[in-house]
Order: sequence, then C-alpha cells, then structure tokens
Amino acid sequence: MANALYASCAEVLSLCQTLKDDLPAILDPETGFAPRLRRVCHEQLEEFEQTPASAGMSQEELDVLKLEANTWGLLQAIMPPRKVEALPMPSPRDLLAQNPFTPTSTLAQAIMNTSPLLTELIVVREWLQEIAPSPQHPEATTGYWKFTKHSIMQTLRSAGGQRDGLVKEMDPDVVNKGDGRALASDDANYEKSLANALYTYVRAGRLDEAIELCRKAHQPWRAASIRGSRLFQWKAIANEVSEDDDEVEETDAWQGNRRRRLWKSTCVRAALNPALPQSERVLFSALAPSPQTSTVLRSACRTWEDHLWAQLSIVCEEKESMEMALLANKSFWEGGEVTDDSGGTIDIDREQEEEEWEKEVVGTLEGLKSVAVFEGQPADHAFHVSQLHIILDRTSTLLEIFANGLTDGIYADTSSEYSTMCRFFAHLCLFLQMIEIPVPPLATQVILEAYIRVLEGAGQRDLIAMYAGALGDNAIERYALFLTSLELSTDLSERRLALTRGMDHGLDLDRVAIATAERTIEKAFELLPPLAGPLPSIIAMQPPASETEQLLLRSIEWTTFSSATFHTALEQANVILRYFLGSGRVNVAQQLLGMLPPELAAIGEPEEMATEYLHYQQFFAIWEALERVVECESLESPQMNRETKSAWLRDYAGLIDTAHEKIVKLLTSEWLVSDVDVITNDRRRRGLVRIRQLYIPELIIRLHHILVTSRHKIPGNAKLALKLANIVADSRYKLYDDFVGEGGIPLSEYLGAVRQAIIGGLEGGGSDPLRLLTR
Repeated sequence: MANALYASCAEVLSLCQTLKDDLPAILDPETGFAPRLRRVCHEQLEEFEQTPASAGMSQEELDVLKLEANTWGLLQAIMPPRKVEALPMPSPRDLLAQNPFTPTSTLAQAIMNTSPLLTELIVVREWLQEIAPSPQHPEATTGYWKFTKHSIMQTLRSAGGQRDGLVKEMDPDVVNKGDGRALASDDANYEKSLANALYTYVRAGRLDEAIELCRKAHQPWRAASIRGSRLFQWKAIANEVSEDDDEVEETDAWQGNRRRRLWKSTCVRAALNPALPQSERVLFSALAPSPQTSTVLRSACRTWEDHLWAQLSIVCEEKESMEMALLANKSFWEGGEVTDDSGGTIDIDREQEEEEWEKEVVGTLEGLKSVAVFEGQPADHAFHVSQLHIILDRTSTLLEIFANGLTDGIYADTSSEYSTMCRFFAHLCLFLQMIEIPVPPLATQVILEAYIRVLEGAGQRDLIAMYAGALGDNAIERYALFLTSLELSTDLSERRLALTRGMDHGLDLDRVAIATAERTIEKAFELLPPLAGPLPSIIAMQPPASETEQLLLRSIEWTTFSSATFHTALEQANVILRYFLGSGRVNVAQQLLGMLPPELAAIGEPEEMATEYLHYQQFFAIWEALERVVECESLESPQMNRETKSAWLRDYAGLIDTAHEKIVKLLTSEWLVSDVDVITNDRRRRGLVRIRQLYIPELIIRLHHILVTSRHKIPGNAKLALKLANIVADSRYKLYDDFVGEGGIPLSEYLGAVRQAIIGGLEGGGSDPLRLLTR
C-alpha cells in the first residue's frame, strides 16, 4: 500500500511539473497539485476500508494519512487567494455612499474583500467544516414530545393529579420556567441528542440540513433559530447582477435575518444561561460565536480541529460585527438614517486598526499550539503544527523546523510516521516552488535528501531521479550517490536504465555518470588496502575478485556508456589498472581491460594518460602471449607422430618468438616510467614504479625460463636467453634497477638462472661458457 502511495505521488508530481508555468492549472480546485495528492490519500484510505487485511497499515498510520489528506485540502483552500491577485472591489463605505439601503450580506462580502486575512480565515473555517466528522443522526421521532404528551393526556383522562416531576404544558420553554419540572425521560434524552446532532451540523457548516432535521423533529422554532444566523439579503436593492437567469424572477424577494444583531444578543444570553441544558448552550454558542461564549463553545471541542474552528468562528464573527458597528450610522438596515450628508464622520486609521487586529488574531492562533485535546492527535503533532504554520503564512519557518529536526535526529527514521512526514514535506517543498513561493534552499535540500533515502529504503528506484532532479545544484551529486549505492547484483542494462532515467528529469547524464564513477572509486578505495609495503607474489593461485574489488572494477561501467565520457573513462581506467597491477591482481586487471571500449586506445590527449593506457595494453598482450606459450607447451605428447610433432613445434617456436619480440620491445622502451631510481612524492609515479618493479623482473625471468627450457627443441633459444642478460645489464635501460623492490624478485635470482643457462650450454662438451653466443 505504501509503495502505491509513492508511485501515485510521483505521478502527480510528474504531471504537474509539466504545468509549472501554468499557475491556474496547478492551483485548479479539481485537477491541481494539492487536490490530486489529497485524492491519492483518500484513495488509499478507501482501499483500506475495502480490504483492511491486505492493506498492512496500522490505525496510527491511517490517522496520519487522514491528516495528510486534510493538510493538502488546506493548502488548496488557502494558496489560491494568496497567489491570485483579486480584482479591485468597492469598500463597504463606498457601497453605502452609493446606496444606504445596501443589504448586510453585501456589506459583509465587501468587508471580507477589503481584508485579505479575514478572507483567508473564512476559507480556513470552511475547510474545517468540510473535514468535520459526519453529523450525528438522532433516532426518528413520530411527534413532538410524544412520551410527555401521552403522560399529560393520560392524567387528564383519569382526572387524577399531575404526575410528580413532569411538566403540565407542551410549551417549548416549559422546562426553563424554574419550577423544577422536566420532560419524560425518553423525550429529555431525545432533546439532548437532537441538540447534540444540531451542533454537529453547525460544526460541519451544514445549516440547511440542520434546519431540515428540526422540521422532521416537529420543532420549527429551532429551525427559525438556526435560520437567524443568515445575513439579510435583498438582490433587488443591492445593485447586484444575477448570473443565473433562473434567479431573475426571485430578486424581488428578500432573505435572511433583518434583525440579526438582536438575534445574536439573544443567542449569547441563551448560551450564558446556566439554567439551560449544556447541549442547548453549546448549540447557541456555535450559532453566534463570541468572546463571551467562548468557554461554552470550547467545552464541546474534542479535537484540535474543533478548537481551531471554534477560535476562527469567534474571530470571523467578531470582525464582521465590529465592522458592521462602524458602518451602523450609514446603513439603513443597521439602524442608521438615510441622509445625503456625508460629512461629520471620524476618519479612522483603518490600516493601523487592521494591523492591530491581525496581531491579535496571530496571538490567538498561536495559543492553539498547546491546547489540550481529548480525541485525535495532539496539538504538537507535526501535521497540526504544519497546518497552523500554513494558516499563519509561515511555510519557510515550517520547512526549516522540519529540516532541523531531520538534521538533529529528532525524528526517528524507524517510526511509522517518518516516511509519511518526509513524503509530505518533500512534496510541499516542490509545490511551493511550482507556485513561486520562496522556500529555504538548505532546508529543501535536507528534506528532499531524507525523502530520497525513504524511497531507497522502500526500493522505489524508478522514482529517485525525479526527486534528485529537484535538488538544483546538488542534484548531480545526490543522484550519483544513489547510483553508487546500487547493488553489485544489478546488471549492466539495469545500470544504464537507472542512469538514463535522470535525463527525463533534467539531469546531465554525462556529469551524473562521471560523478557516480568518482564516488564509487572513492568508496572502494576507502575499503581497499593502500598500495604500500612489500611487493605481492603473482606466482601463487589468485582468488576471484572480492566484493570490494568488484565494486572498484565495475565503477568503470558508468563512464563507458557514452562516448562523451570516454576521456574520463581513460583516466579512471588507468587509476584502477594501476591499483590492481600494483596489488598483484593481474587477472582482475585483465578482466577490467576486457570491459573497456576499444575507442579508448584511440584517445591521444592527455598524452601522459594515453601513453600509460597503451603501455597497459602492451603488457597484457605480452601476458597473453606467455600464457599461450605455456598452453602450447602443455600440448606436447609422446604419442604425437612426426607430422603432428613438426606442426606443434612450428606453433611452439612461433609463439616463443612472438613473446620474445614483445617482451624485448617492452624492455628496451621506457615502459610506464624511466629513471626508476628517482625518488618522488608523486603518488602516481610511485604506483608506476611499483608496477615496474613487480612485473619487469617477472617478465625477464619468465622469458628466460621459456628460452632455456625450449633450447633442446629450438637450439637458438639458448643464445637468445644469454642475449637477454645483455639487455638486462645494458645501462641504457637500467632494468637492473627494477630488481630492487622489497618483496620482489632479487637480481641474484635472475643471475642464478643465467648461471644455470651457461652451465647448461656446456652439456654438449667443451670448456668455453660463452660458446653459446658464438653459435
């Protein structure tokens, strides 16, 4: 289920990145970035509800996923007003100056238009109503106070006394008259459940359904009380043009509450009346929220969202009431007199007043950081903190807080919420970037890095390039780091595919390939022993390449996919060959040479690197020639007939001549370096000298052995073996300096072999040890 979330979110990101220059499309309420991600979360929740066993999610994870969905809903609600510049609208005073009979609903809309913060708070309140729990539905009733009515009628029929404790009348206010009488228990319970249900409808902003519920409960006076919250509206005198032709005929009718101030004061008094049931008081405080009734309203708040809704309801209602009070002397409906005199008004500093109100609102909302809740996640939960910062327009601060928490290790990457939070914040960063809201670069990098690690841990390799591409200047290094982490079991085609994915997200593949190879080589060299100490033996049977050696060996693959990186591949191949040959790992080095494209040999610049690579090719050509000599020698058999023997001998002699020619050519040239005895701090030169000291003596000894061993079949080879000694002793080539390496072949060993060859030359008789040279 989590894997599907990663893929779905990436699909949304990919789609919206193609629309990054189309702000209306990204902020579209149906197909924009935030609503799409919200839909992804809802789809996962629905899937869990349908198949909970196979979803594999805990209740805690589900709760967090719901919070994520809600937060994307908040972003969609609040970001468009911030990014889309509103059209200039007339102020309430302008409207009243033109028409003192402007209805209060039109004035309220104008008040909202002149205050961006109030607009946002109302939008947030509507979002909170949208995500509110489904309203409660009380049991259906067949009449008004059915059980109480039955009891009263029964008493009247029997001409007996009134039953103790029950009311005598069916007046809706009868229980509040202070005589201590009550309804029948069933009716009392229903009244309480009805009031609670109506509150949940009001909490969800579904007033029409609350009114309908009152009618079904045979209590139209409750419906009237709820309808009293509606502002007075009369389109016929509001100078408003209806966009709906069907409404043209209804413009003469007025709607709403013409005496809303009186209604509100009545609701406040009812909410503060301790004689009323608590459920009734809560309902009235929700209908007409005010600072006086805030304690009553908060008593019904169970979740953090409830507290936020209650606080915003109070703030918005008070702001509108305050603004309406300032307009009362100009508005007919608010108690003013219609006059043509526009003078005598007090010029209020509206900007200063607005700033003070905004500070008060911010302080009020900040108080929700520590509010106690009874249900749901606490106030300090990451998503609640995020929602509060988004409402306060502090997204940069929010991202920095989360990034600092990641850096400081506050969030455990093993927790069930970690991946969800990383996913949300990563997409929040990218969403803000798409709609051109500044984000802190360092925090964004930390968050995206964390999410990429989450994707790596979840095995979502296909998605990493997309998010690495969003890292800006660090994108190359981060994607290279991911490619470096690929297992050795990943074959060449999979590596090529992983590399090319970066191209789809704007990454420079050549730079990524070079960086990946460099990071891999660095990682391998951190684990491998350095080239130092005695020279290793290359005679003993060599084990296959270790895992670390395989890592170094396969690092060259990244720079051999494209001809554009062949120059880097040449340099890196030399470094790797230098290490393997210096470690005596000839077979592994030979394997590397076979992985390299033939085009590397044609590269001529830089000359130093090109020459070194050609020298390695020269060495391995000799090494293969020596192996072929040994293989051919092993084919000799006593059962050979004369013809077969003759053919074999020709092949054998030809292979020895080839090996001899190649080795002598190498020995008489400045292979790798000249002046081996020159001491230097150059690391590369020291490595090349080490290779010479390891393989020059080995090649000389091997060639000498082949020549001497084959002298009985090819008599001229004994003479070649002694001439080889002259080459070794020649001061022009200084080959004797290569026999001084610690742990390598000493010169005395070679001289001993030469001595044995001279002695072997006396096998045919005579006393001249140099007779072989004169033959």
